[in-house]
Amino acid sequence: MENTPFVFGKLATQIDFTDREKETSQVVSNFKALVNTIILSPRRWGKTSLVKRVSEILGNEEPDLKICHIDLFNVRKEEDFYIALATEIIKATSTKWEERAQNAKEFLTRLLPRISFSPEDQSEISFGIGWEELKKNPDEILNLAETIAVERGLKIVVCIDEFQGISEFEDPLAFQRKLRSHWQRHTHVSYCLYGSKRHMLLEVFSNPSMPFYKFGDLIFLEKISTENWVEFISRRFSETGKKIREEESIIIAQLAENHSYYVQQLAQQSWLRTDSICSAAIVNKAHRGLIDQLSLLFINITESLSTTQLNLLKAILSGEKQLSSQSILQKYNLGTSGNILRLKQSLLTREIIDITADQIDLQDPIYKYWLKLEYFRI
Repeated sequence: MENTPFVFGKLATQIDFTDREKETSQVVSNFKALVNTIILSPRRWGKTSLVKRVSEILGNEEPDLKICHIDLFNVRKEEDFYIALATEIIKATSTKWEERAQNAKEFLTRLLPRISFSPEDQSEISFGIGWEELKKNPDEILNLAETIAVERGLKIVVCIDEFQGISEFEDPLAFQRKLRSHWQRHTHVSYCLYGSKRHMLLEVFSNPSMPFYKFGDLIFLEKISTENWVEFISRRFSETGKKIREEESIIIAQLAENHSYYVQQLAQQSWLRTDSICSAAIVNKAHRGLIDQLSLLFINITESLSTTQLNLLKAILSGEKQLSSQSILQKYNLGTSGNILRLKQSLLTREIIDITADQIDLQDPIYKYWLKLEYFRI
């Protein structure tokens, strides 16, 4: 397959990164000023790419500002969190493995870390710390970034992706209190927290009863505008010797509902089908191909939903607004009005729907299209 000018399913960096000028500027300013930052949006809207883009910019502009990246995707225990945090902070603030080993011994003295490195890749280093020691001395790791920053004359930003993963810990609320009690005292370090489950993170950061309430600058990531997508798609086609008119670029953005992942994927499929000039017929064929490609996944998702969950989705896709009214409850066999709240919550938890300002929509625009036209035939 040709190397395409469109990127999805991995980080968009440098020329693959589009728009987000306002958000980029805001996050750059926050990182420079060590302002804690929380980024919220549904999955695949480009949060991680935004943070990485900011890191690229500041890596060139601010040599004394170190940024470390931690992904909690596979972290399910408090012990694993401490190990990941210590490992990435040491890596971000050291260059050679010898320096990393020395820093681990110097700044984690009470934990007596067992340090190992890969002979194949001497830039990789791992720590082994007993859980019993960690439980007795978590402060060394929770304050590690601040300790190193003060000692080395640095500023550090700790970026944590999939932060909602801490909800899997044994006592997540107590753990959040522990983190907040340490991190709020740091003056040489700031934290950027984000993840793919917006409804969970919104509860963590906007609920006054939660430890992380008002922890930092809350940024709600919006979809990239059609205008910006049109400019990006047209430019990327042109850079590879192919052409696409504004009208077809608009169709791509609209069919994907400006969803970053799907705009890039649909643009890629259209580009691959184009010899010289992309037409509306090519875009629509690419869209149809994308739906067919994902249909098995959509069937599996749909088969896992209950009848009443599917009935609610049908009502939403039919444009019904008063979901709790007796006429709608009866028309779509939704049970009681109280059942609507439970159905919404279950679909929200499963990331099938998204709710903003009392507006309900499906998170996945291609699944939405498949349900509406292929499954429900509305």
